[in-house]
Amino acid sequence: MKFNIDEANKIAFERIQKANNFLVDVKYAKDVIPGMDKNTIGHAGPPIKWEDMCGPMKGAIVGAIIYEGLTDSYEEAEEMAITGKIKLVSNHSMGCVGPMTGMITYSMPLLVVKNETFGNYAYSTFNEGLGKVMRFGANDATVINRLKWLEKVFAPALKKALELSGPINAQVLTAKALAMGDEMHQRNIAASSIFVRTIMPHLVRVVENKEELEQITDFITGNEQFFLNIAMANAKATMDPVKNIEGCTIVTAMSRNGTNFGIKVSGLGEQWFEAPVNMPEGLYFPGYSEKDANPDMGDSAIVECIGLGGFAMGAAPAVVQFVGAASVQAAIQYTMDMEEITEGTNQAYQMPNLNFQGVPTGIDIRKVAETGILPVINTGMAHKEPGVGQIGAGIVTAPLDCFVKAVMAFGELIEE
Repeated sequence: MKFNIDEANKIAFERIQKANNFLVDVKYAKDVIPGMDKNTIGHAGPPIKWEDMCGPMKGAIVGAIIYEGLTDSYEEAEEMAITGKIKLVSNHSMGCVGPMTGMITYSMPLLVVKNETFGNYAYSTFNEGLGKVMRFGANDATVINRLKWLEKVFAPALKKALELSGPINAQVLTAKALAMGDEMHQRNIAASSIFVRTIMPHLVRVVENKEELEQITDFITGNEQFFLNIAMANAKATMDPVKNIEGCTIVTAMSRNGTNFGIKVSGLGEQWFEAPVNMPEGLYFPGYSEKDANPDMGDSAIVECIGLGGFAMGAAPAVVQFVGAASVQAAIQYTMDMEEITEGTNQAYQMPNLNFQGVPTGIDIRKVAETGILPVINTGMAHKEPGVGQIGAGIVTAPLDCFVKAVMAFGELIEE
């Protein structure tokens, strides 16, 4: 089978550049995900069995079962997962993404992002905030109660606010935040602030209960990572139209489940190419160290697929110390290295301190395999034991074996 790989990759890159994404709505998983029921739980990363899951992933699933009201017993919830009463599904197969453990269940509200150019939708959960949260494997009563508040109070209010505001351009917000020093993975301070400024005038008009409005205001203004989940849905909506281009070697998704790292490649369809996930290197919260940390986890590496996160670290000098990078120059070097393994630079997201150069975009499996330069990802770090939560933040690279396996599969396709 003969392919014009360069032409196929050019088409993929053009589709990325033509993306026109808007946050348009809030809907519940039960209403938008086909086949979703209370016994179905979506998780981050490639598909994985319960027995192969890491501690925080198991802890989050137990918490998700309790959140859905299937039981109030942690022991019974774990037994339900062990015995197969719970259907575990990769988020990407449902058109969704979620950070870290990535839990998506029947009752959860989802942010809805539409790519107006291609007409496709992508969904992400709401960001819970930092610390002891379900996405980092925590599952106690405070975690469940917060999720219920998001479901019953915050989500309906945000939905009404979006109906009043109309669609919000996720790419314009992202571009503004990049110019203000965010990279949209570990640093979302500017993006979250811009979003608050955009949505709050509408929230105050639709929330009549003063106490609820105060709670909503405190939550959204106090959550510097709120925009992360919007950024992820924006990236997912951008990359999905790039899938299934014949002869294309561009990566359409990168994701981790805490055990394995997986990539999907345009010309190879929905197949995951996996390898054991790496351990992040970075800074730990007081009282924790690398011996406490779980290997890398989450769907959030989808933002690196569109040139944000670690790929745009050179534009986010303030993130350097938080993720443990050696210096601002080292962060710039990361961005320059990513140019070596990508199809081009996307001018939709410009980096002012690098002479308004676009972010390096469109990871090419051939270039990764040829150069040995690995995609760099900014990430949070979860405790390896279930129920604890976040213990730090750092930098991790994708394992080379994923890309080697994909190149070999592509070679087999060419030989057919």
